[in-house]
Order: sequence, then structure tokens, then C-alpha cells
Amino acid sequence: MIDRVEVPEPDDPEAALAAVVALRRLANQLERAAVAHALRDGWTWAQIGQALGVSAQAAHKKLAPKKGA
Repeated sequence: MIDRVEVPEPDDPEAALAAVVALRRLANQLERAAVAHALRDGWTWAQIGQALGVSAQAAHKKLAPKKGA
């Protein structure tokens, strides 16, 4: 589910920075969900890394499911 993020007026830096934080949170949630889906579909870390524009190792380090989680 994607929550709505209000785009603040450009002259309100506090609201603009809060929007940046909210967008980062949403992007992280979307990235993790997409990676989980890709893994369920049999994608390799090399494929995931390529799709994200990073190495397989970088993608795995950042996004691999934590053991015991």
C-alpha cells in the first residue's frame, strides 16, 4: 500500500524535508517488497542488483532477508 505524501510549498523547508523523509520510507518499503517478490519468483541477486543499478553483493548486503526474521 502506498500512502499519500503531500508535496509542500517550496518556501517551507521543514515541510519539504519531512516530505523527503516520508518519500524515502515509501521507497524503502517498495524496494523491499519488490525484492521479496523477485526472490519468490526465482530471481538471482545478480538480476536484482542489475535492476537496481548496483552489484549483486551490494543488493544482497542491503536487502537480503535477515536470518531469524
